Amino acid sequence: MPPAVTPAPMLVHVTTTDISLELLLGPQLVAFRDAGYEVVTASAPGPFVSGIEAMGVRHVSLSHATRAVAPHRDAAALIELRSLFRSLRPDIVHTHNPKPGVYGRIAARSARVPCIVNTVHGLYALPEDSVVKRAVVYGLERLAAACSDAELVQSAEDLDTLSWIGVPRAKLQLLGNGIDLARFDPTTVSPERREAVRAGLGAGLDDVVVGAVGRLVREKGYQELLAAWPKVKAAYPGARLMIIGPADPDKADALPARAIDAAGADGVIFLGMRDDVVDLYAAMDVYVLASYREGFPRSAMEAAAMGLPVVATNIRGCREVVEDGATGTLVPPRDPAALGDAISALVGDAEARWAMGTAGRKKAARQFDQRRVIDITLATYDRLLSRPGART
Repeated sequence: MPPAVTPAPMLVHVTTTDISLELLLGPQLVAFRDAGYEVVTASAPGPFVSGIEAMGVRHVSLSHATRAVAPHRDAAALIELRSLFRSLRPDIVHTHNPKPGVYGRIAARSARVPCIVNTVHGLYALPEDSVVKRAVVYGLERLAAACSDAELVQSAEDLDTLSWIGVPRAKLQLLGNGIDLARFDPTTVSPERREAVRAGLGAGLDDVVVGAVGRLVREKGYQELLAAWPKVKAAYPGARLMIIGPADPDKADALPARAIDAAGADGVIFLGMRDDVVDLYAAMDVYVLASYREGFPRSAMEAAAMGLPVVATNIRGCREVVEDGATGTLVPPRDPAALGDAISALVGDAEARWAMGTAGRKKAARQFDQRRVIDITLATYDRLLSRPGART
């Protein structure tokens, strides 16, 4: 008789929304599939499910997953996931924080999943936050980490914090973050295409286009950016500001519609969710990320890879992407004046823009290749599956 064929190990990735699975994790999911895993994803349903399934990856819709602050929904999501894991009997569950990283790890342990991995995309508490907030966030993180076998941490600054709150060092692995450098490459966009995109934004050859990418929430620093912009525009009438990203009404800090309307009336261009972001990066001259909190910001990596100087807040994650004075400028968070001054300095200095953008592209080539992230993750899976009794 021929030897029995061992089935492919099943790997389940859990996020809150389907957009994260397709746009943020998509290349990784394909790489895991190509490495021989049966890849299943779980999140709230949405318009990106078809794209996930087109990659040859199964998707399971979660009825109770939500970005909103809703503890009762989170408890229901935990129960829903536990039932799913008991039904699927996966070999590995890989969760992504914030919320699925907590209830997903607990659900997986409760369902006796053999291998549980979590990616820490950035702890949702900072040293300047209140004692109460830090106690809640760190307490939940420690509880959930007790259920995992490996913690893949994007930001080096989070490693010490996790160890300090009691997560064993043996569980912690620095992951970093990465992007598709072949996709985010300025040479892939022709000068004619760049000029056409800029013309569509109302920008001429000598105008300077400043861009930002991200969900329309206060945490991304949009209020400060919009407050800083009139001063930039007054000094440089040829400057243009475009903001790319969807509204996020489920979030408590969603940017108010009145703020968007007022900025739009003053000439700020809101483009919403777009799938031609590479062309839009190519049309920019300066990139801005004014966030209060980041893990390891993907948009800033993409902008750097596209040869753009980056103005970012001096916070965890941004400090790992931007080398102050070399690839961009770091400014204090929640400081519209400093933000405006940094943007103005680059808007008015084409030579500095070129030098910083060139240095940023080189840094991206050295440090931001998504293949490294994939290799570390696959090595973690292999290590966990090699333990006795790890296969279901």
